[in-house]
Amino acid sequence: MGKKVNPKAIRIGVVKPWPSLWFARGDKYIDQFRQDVRIRKFLLKNFKEAGVDKVEIARGANKINIDIHTAKPGVLIGRGGNGIEELKTKLHRQFLSNPAGIRPSDVNINIKEVTQPGLSAQIAVQQMILDIEKRTPFRKVMKQMISKIERAGGLGVKVCIAGRLNGAEIARTEKLTVGKLPLSTIRADIDYARGTAATTYGAIGIKVWIYKGEIFDKNKK
Repeated sequence: MGKKVNPKAIRIGVVKPWPSLWFARGDKYIDQFRQDVRIRKFLLKNFKEAGVDKVEIARGANKINIDIHTAKPGVLIGRGGNGIEELKTKLHRQFLSNPAGIRPSDVNINIKEVTQPGLSAQIAVQQMILDIEKRTPFRKVMKQMISKIERAGGLGVKVCIAGRLNGAEIARTEKLTVGKLPLSTIRADIDYARGTAATTYGAIGIKVWIYKGEIFDKNKK
């Protein structure tokens, strides 16, 4: 089960909250779901240097709130807050112009700083992608990332990288695991992310699992 199910998806509603908060039916649900997916992909792809951890989207009748959790808020905010206005205009033009009920003034973007960026799987994947695309040896990238996560307080780490590693003719998969990783324990707080590095030899897939401990009801309260 641990190998076939997304570790975050199986824990939604138990120890992890929903990343999108809204209700819709029929075609409207399909349109809004597609918008959420495209917005997240756009932010993760275009702001790797900002260290985007997660994007939470909440919708009202004709309004949408987008909370961007990032390790470097200054990269998104820009000088004098101009970056937020440009990002708002770009998101509305590319993804939110349909349906016509949402106007640019109805889009609200909040930038929130991540308190522990060293324990974020998404930020770890983005950093590894940047290093791999700079042609840093993949084993060095994996070991450095695992050491960084351990220093931040991670109880267990697993890093998987696959593709034509170092330009090899035959693609292969390399894994490194440190500590424990109870994927089948639902109350275990496991952060998971995956991404793709575009190199001259082809795509390099990267996956990261981080175990932070167990969550109980008394801790959530």
